[in-house]
Amino acid sequence: MGRRVGFIINPIAGMGGRVALKGTDGVVEEAIRRGARPIAEDVARLFLRELEGYAESKDVEFITGPGPLGEDVLREFGFAFEVLRHRKVAYKKVGDVEIPDTTAEDTRKLAGRMLGKADIIVFAGGDGTARDVYSAVGKKIPILGVPTGVKMFSGVFASSPEDAARLLIEFIRGNARIVERDVMDLDEEAFRHDEVKPRHFGKALTPYAELLLQGAKEPTKTDEAEDVRATVEALAEELEDGIYFLGAGSTVKALKDILGIDGTLLGVDVVEIKNGRARLLVKDAAEKDLLRFVDRNPKVIVTVIGGLGFLFGRGNQQFSAKVLRGIPKENIIVVAAPSKVAKGIVRVYTGDREVDEKLRGYIKVRVSPWMEKMVRVV
Repeated sequence: MGRRVGFIINPIAGMGGRVALKGTDGVVEEAIRRGARPIAEDVARLFLRELEGYAESKDVEFITGPGPLGEDVLREFGFAFEVLRHRKVAYKKVGDVEIPDTTAEDTRKLAGRMLGKADIIVFAGGDGTARDVYSAVGKKIPILGVPTGVKMFSGVFASSPEDAARLLIEFIRGNARIVERDVMDLDEEAFRHDEVKPRHFGKALTPYAELLLQGAKEPTKTDEAEDVRATVEALAEELEDGIYFLGAGSTVKALKDILGIDGTLLGVDVVEIKNGRARLLVKDAAEKDLLRFVDRNPKVIVTVIGGLGFLFGRGNQQFSAKVLRGIPKENIIVVAAPSKVAKGIVRVYTGDREVDEKLRGYIKVRVSPWMEKMVRVV
Protein backbone atom coordinates (compact mmCIF):
# COMPACT_ATOMS: atom_id res chain seq x y z
CA MET A 1 0.00 0.00 0.00
CA GLY A 2 1.35 3.44 -0.93
CA ARG A 3 2.10 6.09 1.66
CA ARG A 4 1.76 9.85 1.37
CA VAL A 5 4.61 11.63 3.14
CA GLY A 6 4.65 15.32 3.95
CA PHE A 7 8.12 16.76 3.33
CA ILE A 8 9.29 20.22 4.44
CA ILE A 9 12.80 21.66 4.21
CA ASN A 10 13.83 24.65 6.29
CA PRO A 11 16.42 25.96 3.79
CA ILE A 12 18.41 28.05 6.28
CA ALA A 13 18.57 25.50 9.11
CA GLY A 14 22.04 24.69 10.40
CA MET A 15 23.87 27.64 8.87
CA GLY A 16 25.02 28.94 12.26
CA GLY A 17 26.73 25.75 13.41
CA ARG A 18 30.21 25.73 11.88
CA VAL A 19 30.59 29.48 12.38
CA ALA A 20 29.98 29.22 16.16
CA LEU A 21 26.60 31.00 16.25
CA LYS A 22 24.93 28.02 17.99
CA GLY A 23 21.81 28.40 15.89
CA THR A 24 20.45 30.33 12.92
CA ASP A 25 17.32 32.03 14.25
CA GLY A 26 17.57 35.75 13.51
CA VAL A 27 21.28 35.66 12.59
CA VAL A 28 21.35 34.42 8.99
CA GLU A 29 23.08 37.57 7.76
CA GLU A 30 25.76 37.29 10.46
CA ALA A 31 26.26 33.60 9.68
CA ILE A 32 26.83 34.41 6.00
CA ARG A 33 29.20 37.24 6.93
CA ARG A 34 31.25 34.67 8.87
CA GLY A 35 31.38 32.39 5.84
CA ALA A 36 28.35 30.12 6.33
CA ARG A 37 26.54 28.62 3.36
CA PRO A 38 23.16 26.83 3.21
CA ILE A 39 23.41 23.12 4.06
CA ALA A 40 19.79 21.96 4.53
CA GLU A 41 19.19 20.90 0.93
CA ASP A 42 22.39 18.83 0.92
CA VAL A 43 21.26 17.02 4.08
CA ALA A 44 17.82 16.45 2.56
CA ARG A 45 19.50 14.88 -0.47
CA LEU A 46 21.28 12.38 1.82
CA PHE A 47 17.87 11.40 3.23
CA LEU A 48 16.28 10.99 -0.20
CA ARG A 49 19.28 9.15 -1.66
CA GLU A 50 19.12 6.59 1.14
CA LEU A 51 15.35 6.30 0.82
CA GLU A 52 15.39 5.55 -2.90
CA GLY A 53 17.48 2.45 -2.24
CA TYR A 54 14.48 0.66 -0.71
CA ALA A 55 11.84 -1.08 -2.82
CA GLU A 56 9.05 0.44 -0.68
CA SER A 57 10.09 3.94 -1.75
CA LYS A 58 8.53 3.32 -5.18
CA ASP A 59 5.10 3.51 -3.54
CA VAL A 60 5.81 6.76 -1.65
CA GLU A 61 4.18 9.98 -2.80
CA PHE A 62 5.52 13.16 -1.24
CA ILE A 63 3.49 16.26 -0.45
CA THR A 64 5.83 19.23 -0.24
CA GLY A 65 6.28 22.99 -0.39
CA PRO A 66 7.26 25.11 -3.38
CA GLY A 67 10.84 25.69 -4.51
CA PRO A 68 13.40 25.52 -1.69
CA LEU A 69 10.82 24.24 0.79
CA GLY A 70 11.06 20.78 -0.81
CA GLU A 71 10.10 20.90 -4.48
CA ASP A 72 13.57 21.78 -5.84
CA VAL A 73 15.33 18.83 -4.17
CA LEU A 74 12.57 16.34 -4.95
CA ARG A 75 12.85 17.19 -8.65
CA GLU A 76 16.36 15.68 -8.59
CA PHE A 77 14.96 12.26 -7.66
CA GLY A 78 12.38 9.91 -9.13
CA PHE A 79 9.73 10.21 -6.44
CA ALA A 80 6.13 11.14 -7.18
CA PHE A 81 5.18 14.36 -5.43
CA GLU A 82 2.51 17.04 -5.11
CA VAL A 83 3.38 20.67 -4.38
CA LEU A 84 1.26 22.78 -2.04
CA ARG A 85 1.83 26.24 -3.50
CA HIS A 86 0.80 28.37 -0.54
CA ARG A 87 2.82 31.31 -1.92
CA LYS A 88 5.59 32.15 -4.34
CA VAL A 89 8.96 31.99 -2.61
CA ALA A 90 11.36 34.78 -3.54
CA TYR A 91 15.13 34.90 -3.00
CA LYS A 92 17.28 37.56 -1.41
CA LYS A 93 20.99 38.23 -1.69
CA VAL A 94 23.08 38.58 1.45
CA GLY A 95 26.61 39.55 0.47
CA ASP A 96 27.51 37.16 -2.33
CA VAL A 97 25.11 34.43 -1.17
CA GLU A 98 21.56 34.02 -2.47
CA ILE A 99 19.14 32.46 0.03
CA PRO A 100 15.39 31.80 0.02
CA ASP A 101 13.27 34.44 1.72
CA THR A 102 11.39 31.98 3.93
CA THR A 103 10.07 32.19 7.49
CA ALA A 104 8.75 29.95 10.24
CA GLU A 105 5.25 30.78 9.01
CA ASP A 106 5.97 28.84 5.80
CA THR A 107 6.67 25.71 7.85
CA ARG A 108 3.56 26.17 9.98
CA LYS A 109 1.28 26.79 6.98
CA LEU A 110 2.59 23.83 5.01
CA ALA A 111 2.39 21.45 7.98
CA GLY A 112 -1.17 22.55 8.68
CA ARG A 113 -2.20 22.01 5.05
CA MET A 114 -0.72 18.51 5.10
CA LEU A 115 -3.18 17.36 7.77
CA GLY A 116 -5.68 14.97 6.22
CA LYS A 117 -3.44 14.49 3.17
CA ALA A 118 -0.29 12.86 4.58
CA ASP A 119 0.32 9.80 6.78
CA ILE A 120 3.44 11.33 8.33
CA ILE A 121 5.35 14.63 8.08
CA VAL A 122 9.11 14.48 7.58
CA PHE A 123 10.95 17.79 8.01
CA ALA A 124 14.58 18.80 7.51
CA GLY A 125 15.57 21.35 10.12
CA GLY A 126 16.44 21.84 13.77
CA ASP A 127 14.57 22.38 17.03
CA GLY A 128 12.92 25.57 15.77
CA THR A 129 11.53 23.72 12.76
CA ALA A 130 10.31 20.88 15.00
CA ARG A 131 8.53 23.44 17.16
CA ASP A 132 6.88 25.06 14.13
CA VAL A 133 5.67 21.72 12.72
CA TYR A 134 4.37 20.64 16.12
CA SER A 135 2.56 23.94 16.67
CA ALA A 136 0.63 23.35 13.45
CA VAL A 137 -0.24 19.67 13.82
CA GLY A 138 -0.02 18.75 17.51
CA LYS A 139 -0.67 15.04 17.95
CA LYS A 140 -2.87 14.68 14.89
CA ILE A 141 -0.12 13.09 12.79
CA PRO A 142 3.34 11.54 13.41
CA ILE A 143 6.33 13.76 12.62
CA LEU A 144 9.98 12.85 12.00
CA GLY A 145 12.99 15.16 11.87
CA VAL A 146 15.91 14.86 9.44
CA PRO A 147 18.70 16.46 11.54
CA THR A 148 19.76 19.61 9.74
CA GLY A 149 19.98 22.23 12.49
CA VAL A 150 22.57 23.07 15.13
CA LYS A 151 21.08 21.96 18.47
CA MET A 152 18.39 19.34 17.82
CA PHE A 153 17.67 18.64 21.50
CA SER A 154 14.13 17.42 20.73
CA GLY A 155 13.41 13.71 20.70
CA VAL A 156 11.70 13.67 17.28
CA PHE A 157 14.93 13.55 15.24
CA ALA A 158 16.51 10.51 13.66
CA SER A 159 20.18 10.06 14.47
CA SER A 160 21.21 10.96 10.90
CA PRO A 161 19.61 11.71 7.51
CA GLU A 162 20.21 8.10 6.48
CA ASP A 163 18.61 6.83 9.70
CA ALA A 164 15.61 9.07 8.99
CA ALA A 165 15.15 7.23 5.69
CA ARG A 166 15.50 3.84 7.38
CA LEU A 167 13.02 4.85 10.07
CA LEU A 168 10.52 6.04 7.47
CA ILE A 169 10.82 2.66 5.73
CA GLU A 170 10.17 0.88 9.05
CA PHE A 171 7.10 3.10 9.48
CA ILE A 172 5.89 2.16 6.00
CA ARG A 173 6.47 -1.53 6.73
CA GLY A 174 4.48 -1.24 9.95
CA ASN A 175 7.50 -2.14 12.08
CA ALA A 176 7.91 1.20 13.89
CA ARG A 177 6.02 1.95 17.08
CA ILE A 178 4.42 5.38 17.39
CA VAL A 179 5.65 7.01 20.60
CA GLU A 180 5.42 10.42 22.26
CA ARG A 181 8.66 12.41 22.26
CA ASP A 182 9.53 15.82 23.68
CA VAL A 183 9.63 18.88 21.44
CA MET A 184 12.15 21.30 22.95
CA ASP A 185 13.93 24.45 21.95
CA LEU A 186 16.47 26.74 23.52
CA ASP A 187 16.50 30.50 23.66
CA GLU A 188 19.23 30.93 21.02
CA GLU A 189 20.19 34.46 22.07
CA ALA A 190 20.73 33.24 25.64
CA PHE A 191 22.53 30.16 24.26
CA ARG A 192 25.00 32.42 22.44
CA HIS A 193 25.77 34.03 25.80
CA ASP A 194 26.43 30.69 27.53
CA GLU A 195 23.00 30.51 29.16
CA VAL A 196 20.92 27.35 28.78
CA LYS A 197 17.24 28.24 28.82
CA PRO A 198 15.36 25.18 27.55
CA ARG A 199 11.68 25.38 26.77
CA HIS A 200 9.37 22.40 26.52
CA PHE A 201 6.62 22.82 23.93
CA GLY A 202 4.87 19.48 24.19
CA LYS A 203 5.03 15.84 23.19
CA ALA A 204 4.75 14.94 19.52
CA LEU A 205 3.94 11.59 17.96
CA THR A 206 6.91 10.09 16.14
CA PRO A 207 7.88 6.65 14.80
CA TYR A 208 10.41 4.71 16.85
CA ALA A 209 12.78 1.87 16.04
CA GLU A 210 15.79 0.86 18.12
CA LEU A 211 18.98 2.89 17.43
CA LEU A 212 17.40 5.00 14.66
CA LEU A 213 15.78 7.74 16.77
CA GLN A 214 17.90 9.89 19.05
CA GLY A 215 16.92 10.72 22.63
CA ALA A 216 16.12 14.17 24.00
CA LYS A 217 18.69 16.37 25.76
CA GLU A 218 19.23 15.52 29.44
CA PRO A 219 21.35 17.30 32.08
CA THR A 220 24.02 15.60 34.18
CA LYS A 221 22.42 14.00 37.23
CA THR A 222 22.86 16.07 40.39
CA ASP A 223 24.29 13.14 42.36
CA GLU A 224 27.04 12.71 39.72
CA ALA A 225 28.20 16.33 39.64
CA GLU A 226 30.87 15.90 42.36
CA ASP A 227 32.20 12.74 40.70
CA VAL A 228 32.48 14.58 37.36
CA ARG A 229 34.38 17.39 39.06
CA ALA A 230 36.84 14.90 40.56
CA THR A 231 37.29 13.25 37.17
CA VAL A 232 38.16 16.47 35.35
CA GLU A 233 40.48 17.52 38.17
CA ALA A 234 42.43 14.30 37.68
CA LEU A 235 42.42 14.79 33.90
CA ALA A 236 43.71 18.37 34.23
CA GLU A 237 46.79 17.14 36.11
CA GLU A 238 47.57 14.62 33.36
CA LEU A 239 47.44 16.97 30.36
CA GLU A 240 50.75 17.33 28.54
CA ASP A 241 52.01 20.45 26.81
CA GLY A 242 50.36 21.12 23.43
CA ILE A 243 47.30 22.46 21.67
CA TYR A 244 43.83 21.42 22.85
CA PHE A 245 40.37 21.90 21.36
CA LEU A 246 38.04 21.96 24.36
CA GLY A 247 34.41 21.24 23.48
CA ALA A 248 31.06 22.36 24.82
CA GLY A 249 29.09 21.32 27.89
CA SER A 250 29.26 21.65 31.65
CA THR A 251 31.71 18.75 32.03
CA VAL A 252 34.37 20.31 29.77
CA LYS A 253 33.57 23.77 31.17
CA ALA A 254 34.59 22.44 34.60
CA LEU A 255 37.94 21.48 33.06
CA LYS A 256 38.30 24.97 31.55
CA ASP A 257 37.69 26.50 34.98
CA ILE A 258 40.26 24.22 36.63
CA LEU A 259 42.80 25.20 33.96
CA GLY A 260 42.12 28.85 34.82
CA ILE A 261 40.91 30.00 31.41
CA ASP A 262 37.86 32.10 30.58
CA GLY A 263 36.35 29.50 28.28
CA THR A 264 32.82 29.16 26.99
CA LEU A 265 30.16 26.83 28.38
CA LEU A 266 28.50 26.12 25.05
CA GLY A 267 31.26 26.72 22.51
CA VAL A 268 34.62 25.29 21.51
CA ASP A 269 37.82 26.92 22.80
CA VAL A 270 41.42 26.56 21.59
CA VAL A 271 43.89 26.31 24.45
CA GLU A 272 47.66 25.91 24.60
CA ILE A 273 49.32 24.25 27.57
CA LYS A 274 52.99 25.11 27.97
CA ASN A 275 55.16 24.30 30.96
CA GLY A 276 52.03 23.16 32.74
CA ARG A 277 50.18 26.48 32.30
CA ALA A 278 47.10 26.94 30.12
CA ARG A 279 46.58 29.91 27.80
CA LEU A 280 43.37 30.65 25.88
CA LEU A 281 44.21 31.16 22.19
CA VAL A 282 40.71 31.35 20.66
CA LYS A 283 37.48 31.69 22.62
CA ASP A 284 34.26 30.34 21.06
CA ALA A 285 36.08 29.11 17.97
CA ALA A 286 34.47 28.53 14.59
CA GLU A 287 35.44 25.78 12.14
CA LYS A 288 37.91 28.09 10.38
CA ASP A 289 39.67 28.81 13.70
CA LEU A 290 40.13 25.11 14.43
CA LEU A 291 41.50 24.51 10.93
CA ARG A 292 44.31 26.98 11.66
CA PHE A 293 45.64 24.67 14.38
CA VAL A 294 45.01 21.21 12.89
CA ASP A 295 48.58 20.89 11.63
CA ARG A 296 49.87 21.35 15.22
CA ASN A 297 48.65 17.87 16.28
CA PRO A 298 45.93 19.12 18.65
CA LYS A 299 44.08 16.96 21.13
CA VAL A 300 40.30 17.19 21.40
CA ILE A 301 38.49 16.96 24.72
CA VAL A 302 34.73 16.46 24.52
CA THR A 303 31.88 15.03 26.54
CA VAL A 304 28.76 13.10 25.61
CA ILE A 305 25.56 15.12 25.23
CA GLY A 306 23.21 13.55 27.75
CA GLY A 307 20.14 11.89 26.25
CA LEU A 308 21.30 12.55 22.69
CA GLY A 309 24.37 10.37 23.13
CA PHE A 310 26.49 12.31 20.60
CA LEU A 311 30.22 13.08 20.66
CA PHE A 312 30.12 15.01 17.37
CA GLY A 313 27.20 16.23 15.30
CA ARG A 314 24.95 17.92 17.84
CA GLY A 315 25.65 21.45 19.06
CA ASN A 316 29.36 21.28 18.14
CA GLN A 317 29.38 21.44 14.33
CA GLN A 318 32.59 23.45 14.59
CA PHE A 319 34.13 19.95 14.77
CA SER A 320 33.33 19.45 11.10
CA ALA A 321 34.44 16.56 8.93
CA LYS A 322 37.15 18.83 7.55
CA VAL A 323 38.52 19.42 11.06
CA LEU A 324 38.18 15.84 12.31
CA ARG A 325 39.79 14.42 9.17
CA GLY A 326 43.08 15.92 10.34
CA ILE A 327 42.89 14.63 13.93
CA PRO A 328 43.88 11.04 14.81
CA LYS A 329 41.28 9.11 16.79
CA GLU A 330 43.81 8.56 19.56
CA ASN A 331 43.96 12.35 20.06
CA ILE A 332 40.30 12.46 21.10
CA ILE A 333 39.77 12.42 24.88
CA VAL A 334 36.22 11.78 26.10
CA VAL A 335 35.12 12.48 29.66
CA ALA A 336 31.56 11.89 30.84
CA ALA A 337 29.37 11.00 33.80
CA PRO A 338 28.75 7.22 33.98
CA SER A 339 25.01 7.68 33.30
CA LYS A 340 25.77 9.23 29.90
CA VAL A 341 27.48 6.08 28.67
CA ALA A 342 25.41 3.52 30.58
CA LYS A 343 24.10 2.02 27.33
CA GLY A 344 27.65 1.47 26.06
CA ILE A 345 27.02 3.38 22.84
CA VAL A 346 27.80 6.92 21.65
CA ARG A 347 27.18 8.49 18.25
CA VAL A 348 29.01 10.58 15.69
CA TYR A 349 27.68 12.15 12.53
CA THR A 350 29.72 14.58 10.44
CA GLY A 351 28.01 13.96 7.09
CA ASP A 352 31.23 12.47 5.72
CA ARG A 353 31.15 8.67 5.59
CA GLU A 354 34.94 8.31 5.59
CA VAL A 355 35.41 10.50 8.66
CA ASP A 356 32.52 8.86 10.52
CA GLU A 357 33.97 5.44 9.74
CA LYS A 358 37.35 6.51 11.11
CA LEU A 359 35.72 7.46 14.40
CA ARG A 360 33.59 4.32 14.70
CA GLY A 361 34.59 1.25 16.64
CA TYR A 362 35.47 1.71 20.31
CA ILE A 363 36.72 4.69 22.26
CA LYS A 364 37.84 5.16 25.86
CA VAL A 365 35.60 7.35 28.01
CA ARG A 366 36.94 8.68 31.31
CA VAL A 367 34.13 8.08 33.82
CA SER A 368 36.00 8.54 37.11
CA PRO A 369 39.41 9.75 38.34
CA TRP A 370 40.73 6.19 38.12
CA MET A 371 38.60 4.43 35.52
CA GLU A 372 37.94 4.44 31.77
CA LYS A 373 35.14 2.60 30.00
CA MET A 374 35.33 1.23 26.49
CA VAL A 375 32.28 2.52 24.61
CA ARG A 376 31.18 1.65 21.07
CA VAL A 377 30.96 4.54 18.60
CA VAL A 378 28.17 4.15 16.03
